[in-house]
Amino acid sequence: MNCIIIEDQLPAQRILKRYIEDIGTLNLVGTFSNALQALDTINSQKIDLLFLDIHLPKLSGIDFLKTLPNSPYVILTTAFSDYALESYEFNVVDYLLKPFSFERFVKAVSKVTTLTNAAPPAKSEEKHNLDLFIKSGYEHIRISLTDIFYIKSDADYTEIHLSDKKHLSSERLKNWEEKLGNQRFLRVHKSFLVNTDKIVKLVGNQIHLNDDTTIPIGRAYKEVLSQKYLQ
Repeated sequence: MNCIIIEDQLPAQRILKRYIEDIGTLNLVGTFSNALQALDTINSQKIDLLFLDIHLPKLSGIDFLKTLPNSPYVILTTAFSDYALESYEFNVVDYLLKPFSFERFVKAVSKVTTLTNAAPPAKSEEKHNLDLFIKSGYEHIRISLTDIFYIKSDADYTEIHLSDKKHLSSERLKNWEEKLGNQRFLRVHKSFLVNTDKIVKLVGNQIHLNDDTTIPIGRAYKEVLSQKYLQ
């Protein structure tokens, strides 16, 4: 795979170059200290993978991704664990927190290899419809929207329930509703946001999902559900 580095710190550049050389499956096309310098290379050559620092001079890594209509796969690098990640809108595969080990680097690159072997990169609009990152401790975990059954509000955090596990998020349920409201997710209770693709049936004031979970229907939300499903 052809890759480039966009990183303004020389020590971080050296580490990435050494890791790329050691892994043996990547061809480093160029190294740049700011995002604007890399534009010509991205536009003129086939670049499969971009190692991108978030905090860059002139233009941040995230803002740079917003300028690319169809970006390569991206592995973000940053020294700030509490950065408000917006990367689910783009082809971001992993998020490396500096300083990161060679083993962690290999794990990130392996994710790209798996995606490359499975299918070509999707356009940013398609990725937005399928994936998002959630913050869990010091990590940002990529999950598919199609794997979410429901999101539950619990005190000061929310629980994101998948078929076999759940993740905790510090975002409020209202934030998830605003973010996913046009992605087939529906608020059905003050404490629940449900993936409507997982609904099997409505019985009284309850929703039954296809994993045998039962979700209550709030009085204020029942009319919306009735209009959507019972006509």
